[in-house]
Order: sequence, then structure tokens, then C-alpha cells
Amino acid sequence: MKVYNTLTRKKEEFVPIDKNEVKIYVCGPTVYNFFHIGNARPFVVFDTLRRYLEYRGYNVKFVQNFTDVDDKIINRAKEEGITAPEVSEKYIKEYFKDAAALNVKPATVHPRVSEHIPEIIGFVKTLVDKGYAYEVNGDVYFSTRKFSGYGKLSKQNIDDLEAGARIEVGDIKQDPLDFALWKARKTDDEIAWESPWGMGRPGWHIECSAMSKKHLGDTIDIHAGGQDLQFPHHENEIAQSECCNGVPFARYWMHNGYITIDNEKMSKSKGNFFTVRDILKDYSGEVMRFFLLSGHYRNPINFSDALMEQAKNGLARMQNAKDNLEYLVTAGSTDAGSTDSMTASESETLSVLERYKAEFIEKMDDDLNTADAITAVFEMISAINNQTKSGATRSFAAEALAKLTELTDVLGLLQNAGNDEGIDEEVQALVDERQKARAEKNFARADEIRDILKEKGITLKDTPQGVQIIKG
Repeated sequence: MKVYNTLTRKKEEFVPIDKNEVKIYVCGPTVYNFFHIGNARPFVVFDTLRRYLEYRGYNVKFVQNFTDVDDKIINRAKEEGITAPEVSEKYIKEYFKDAAALNVKPATVHPRVSEHIPEIIGFVKTLVDKGYAYEVNGDVYFSTRKFSGYGKLSKQNIDDLEAGARIEVGDIKQDPLDFALWKARKTDDEIAWESPWGMGRPGWHIECSAMSKKHLGDTIDIHAGGQDLQFPHHENEIAQSECCNGVPFARYWMHNGYITIDNEKMSKSKGNFFTVRDILKDYSGEVMRFFLLSGHYRNPINFSDALMEQAKNGLARMQNAKDNLEYLVTAGSTDAGSTDSMTASESETLSVLERYKAEFIEKMDDDLNTADAITAVFEMISAINNQTKSGATRSFAAEALAKLTELTDVLGLLQNAGNDEGIDEEVQALVDERQKARAEKNFARADEIRDILKEKGITLKDTPQGVQIIKG
């Protein structure tokens, strides 16, 4: 397996530190609002990375934090007339609802900043003691120029960075590139903790370094997040972590590309800012996940109604193939009347499905190329549909279903119950009446019932094995 390492700007063979366990840290949300479609992309992409590594036999320790101490949270608390912790708790619960809709699995650990204050203070104190940080009036800053490798992730020269930086009026930093590790409390009602430098709270960058160190150790396999986090967030994480721990922070850095809305940058001021909760009013979470995986994760991706409709149709094609196989598992047969032996043609088709599975793995091994992996799944579906258009044996349907499900599970697709919810008595009575009408050659009534069921979201498919009831 190869992944594109942002640190080296090239694809590299993925070799974990521990051959049995992969340690991944992904930057999570700042919990002051519902997360938007741009946030959803790294959540889905790196959930898929985790699923694929587990599929390949690794144990994965996957850490994704919640930033529950931040200026935005404090401001939202004032707006809503509640405390900052109440704001955070509210939106952490909402995160899990939307993440579940996207089939994003809970992380192994979801650390919160507020629960790691002692570790953060200890981390900052180490940097001060080593001479990499300094305190001024209760604020603690990292001395960026003391880390010789600064800029190695974003490939920016420190002198060029300084030319573009400036010290704000009233700023007390020694250098415009220095960044805050600890912030002194400004008002008595601001959330704060006791520290060696007085009452205050953590800076943004320090929290991920401290939580990653606690839960994954000094050096991790993969650190991931959105492209926008490369600088300054991830650059600053590297600087403070490597100065504190004396070893490389992460071996591989993976970043997903931006999302545009109708080819424009997403912006609240432009009115094209969409939360996942908004989009779920029109599309299922699985359609959204399919859309987010339909392009290579490092490339920019454009969000539009037209593309979401394409994703909806693509997912429906997958779901229909699965539904058909599930139906044939119980309704399939053979010419000989046996249900446990395949035809020669079916055996040959299974060999073809194995080739598509190998192609799927090849694409996923190539820097998590989900776009081409999805193409391999559709090629598998075409082969299955060609084989089953006139029916199939139960044993073929079962094996084909297992192969299809194996790959869609890796992508986190077709996870919802869908047609397994059962058919209510009213629908079943109409289906039975239609079958009777057809037997009596009362085709007008049979067509009328079909239309009634269609209005209820029920499609009937007549097959050699009987009528198949498709919901949705």
C-alpha cells in the first residue's frame, strides 16, 4: 500500500511503526455548531482509510479529538445564554448524529481538550523548561525560530513567512511568527484553569500535540486532516511536538482537498455555506458519503445538486444490486431443483468477480483511490447483473452478495437496513391482490395496484422466481 505523504510530497510505501497496529490522529471539529460539508470530507475519507487498513488486517487505534475550548465556543455561549461547556456538550451530541448518518464509525478515542488540561500544561511547561517557549503576562508563546525544521510540512521558508507576518497593536510576542501555547484569562467570566502562569486556557495548536502524545505516543504513523490545516496548525504541531519529545511527530501526513459549492469557495457571506444537517433534509447520509468518495481525496471536489443527484443514482444502482442478490438468496433455484450447486456459467462469473475484487484492492492500495475503487465495484455489479438477469442459484447469489458486501463495507456504503425493514400488511395484501389479478388476466387492476404501490415508494419486479418487492 502506498500513500501520498505531504511531508515529502511523494507517494511512499506505507510501513507502520508496529506491524500489528496503526496509530492515526485526525483533527476533529471545534464544537460550536453543526459541522459543514467541508468538515464532512476528512471525517468520511479518513474513516474509509481506517476501514481499509482494518480490512487489510491491521488493528487501528484511531484518535479524533473534540476542540471544546475555543473563542468561537465562548462567543456562541454568550449568544445562546449558556455556558461554554454546555455549548460543547450540545454540539458533540449533534456531531455523533450526523457522523452516524454518514456511516462514520466512532473513533477508538474521542479526547476533549477540557479533559486534558494537566497534560497540556505539562507539555507547555516542558517547552518552557527546554527554552523553546516563553511567558509574558500570563501568555506563553512558542519561539518558532528555535525549531530549525519550521516550514518543512508546508514547504515555506521561514524568512518568507516572517515577511508576510506582522505584530498586532498591543501584541507582546518576541517575534511575529511565535504562536500562543497558553492564553491568559481576559475576563473573570471566561473559562479558565489554574496554571504555573496564572489562570488561562490552552492555545489551539497545543491541544492536538498533547492529546496525540497521551493516546498514541511520541511518534505516530499517520496524522491527517483537511488541506487548510497544513499551515499553520499542523506545522505548529510538528514544531512543538518535536521540540518537546525529541523525535519525529508523525511518519505520514495525509491531507484531503477542498470542497467548492457550484465551483465557488464555500462562504457564509456568499450564502453557499451548507451544514451536513441541511443537506440531510434532501439527501441521505449514504448519498453524501458516496459523493465524497467519488473523487480522489487529494483533489478538490465540487458540490452541486446535479452531482448529488448523480451520487444518488449511483448509490441506488449499488443498492438495487444488493437487494436483488438478497432476494435471490431465498428465491433462487437451479434447473435440477437443487439450491446448493452453481451452473458452469455462474462459477465462471465468480472468477470474474474475484478479478474485480483484486482491482478494487489495487486501487485502494494506490493512495486510497476510492474513485477508481468504486468503478471496480460497478464493474462487479455489471457482471452480477448479467449473470442474474434470468435468475440465479441460491449458492451463486450468496457468494456474489458476500463479495459485493465485502467491498461496500470497506467504503462504508450500503450499511443501512433499507429493504430489510419488512413489508407492512397493507402493502403485502395489495401485492397478493395484484398476483391474483394477473392470474385471472385482469391486467387493468394489476396495473392499477402497481401504480398505487409506486406512490407508496414500492416497486414491483416480476422475476422467474416470483415478484420482488423493492422499497424506495
